Amino acid sequence: MTITPQHKDEAANRPRPRPGSKVMRPESLAAIQPSRFSGARAFMNRMLRERWDISIERFDVDENASGTIVYSIKSPGREFSFICFSRPPSRTARTGRIIGQAWDMMGTLNEGPATEADIQSAREELPKLYTGRATPNALIWCRSNRSMRVFDQTLEALAEGRQPSVDDLAKVCYLMRNTGLDGNGTFGTRSFPSLGKDHPLGGVLQAQLLTAYMMREYSCDLVEHLARLKSEKAVSLDPGIRRYLGVGNGSALGLIFFVHRHPRLVDAWIGAREASIAKARALELGAGDPRIGRLLELVRRAVTFRGQDRMVYEAFTSSREVASDLEKAADALVELRDNGLVDGKKHQFPLDALVDRFERSAKPESLETLLSLLIELVPEEADRLFIDIHGPDEFTITPAETLASLGHLIEDEYCWALDTDMSGPDAYKYVWYKSETAEEPRRGAREEVPDAHDLGLDICGGVKSLMADIEAESPSMTVARFLLKHPEHRHLVARIQSLRGREYHTPRANINAEAFVPIDLVRLMNCGIHGVDKTRDFLNRNLRGVLYHGAPTRDEIRSGCAETWFYPAEPLQ
Repeated sequence: MTITPQHKDEAANRPRPRPGSKVMRPESLAAIQPSRFSGARAFMNRMLRERWDISIERFDVDENASGTIVYSIKSPGREFSFICFSRPPSRTARTGRIIGQAWDMMGTLNEGPATEADIQSAREELPKLYTGRATPNALIWCRSNRSMRVFDQTLEALAEGRQPSVDDLAKVCYLMRNTGLDGNGTFGTRSFPSLGKDHPLGGVLQAQLLTAYMMREYSCDLVEHLARLKSEKAVSLDPGIRRYLGVGNGSALGLIFFVHRHPRLVDAWIGAREASIAKARALELGAGDPRIGRLLELVRRAVTFRGQDRMVYEAFTSSREVASDLEKAADALVELRDNGLVDGKKHQFPLDALVDRFERSAKPESLETLLSLLIELVPEEADRLFIDIHGPDEFTITPAETLASLGHLIEDEYCWALDTDMSGPDAYKYVWYKSETAEEPRRGAREEVPDAHDLGLDICGGVKSLMADIEAESPSMTVARFLLKHPEHRHLVARIQSLRGREYHTPRANINAEAFVPIDLVRLMNCGIHGVDKTRDFLNRNLRGVLYHGAPTRDEIRSGCAETWFYPAEPLQ
């Protein structure tokens, strides 16, 4: 998204989107919190608006947890099916990594109602994984494992006719965790571009997000079903507890490659979010305006959510600190609601003044939480922007551009890369490669893997090398002639030209340097873009969190439940 790179409109002092120089630092990206633009929240809101109809067609599972389950999913104008196979938990070869060999559930999201041929094919092919082949109507293949302790505690409680302990559930907030969502041609699944923008799942990540939601529903259905098989006095999950439970999610370094390979998508997403935040900051509100009350309600909800968070964070701000910051924001909103003042003064744009003050003292995560909640004050505008988020991957060369013009473009938009010191010993300390045994992206010290092919995007070193070669040529030389002489720069030149005028496409960091923290960009994807809550870090390179935490159940989706569902409070017992 092309924006004016300044915070205030000079004519009216109207708030503007924040500049890329501020937003695109890795530590700033890591602080971005789930919002109306996050995939899970946006997709759930859409299912609620359209009242999707999700129902169980078949649940043939024995007391050992072995069997077949089929769900029907009806969106306006199209039907899907979720076919999954439950297995008894295995204590061996059990891992959330891609090299795992045992899963408690394997499933497929298909277009159209499930047929016996679809079910049989999935039963035969899913266990093969990399040597298996999906049917032509398959969109996603998935896998998940139980959180053994919490699942078993919940099963035992339900079978005894009582509800599971919220204290136990709140330590993880899910019964099962996603260990793989594969699509877009993988294993022969249908490619997403072939769906088209008007397809119910044609938007970014929507097929994966629907599958993740079905994992959540399946985990609750399974534990209830096994409890009934175990005892005649078994009860179902309390609706509040069922809603509180999400699906676990873990992610690692591969998401950093996604950020670099899809710069237009990243730019469109962050640009839309920033535009909505600026729109909300520019609201002219006075005392008693109901929108202030709505924001206050959401901030207090976030305070409760953070205050009840049981997770331990190694690198990120603790929830206790975020809750403390947000309580101060709530106090400021009370003053604004009651008196129309911020710090005892009238302001044309009071929310902008409040955010400016909050930013000076609050933790970055606290600020981004408040900014995400501001978007809820402009829902129609935000939803319109969300619909237009897309990002074609292709880059094209502008061959007739002169080197003088290209050089000015680089100096204007990549000065941060030109200013990065790439001569020191730490500039290329690390290399990005793919593990031969685990088939996963890795980051390792260069001297430890001297023969590894670097898969990372060396934007800083590449820009410096490109500028050095440009400066050695005539300013009037065309890009076409330059690339004939220097073909090694073709990809970077195409990227730079194709992203001209955009603010938010590339994280401003040298990812090979020792100072770079990989988890920052993983968290941008998981927390900000996907909408994962309670994203706690592990070894500074993995993230674990909860997707669809507090999301409506399928019965509530069918009825079009309009209540605020995100940032759920712990159910009362």
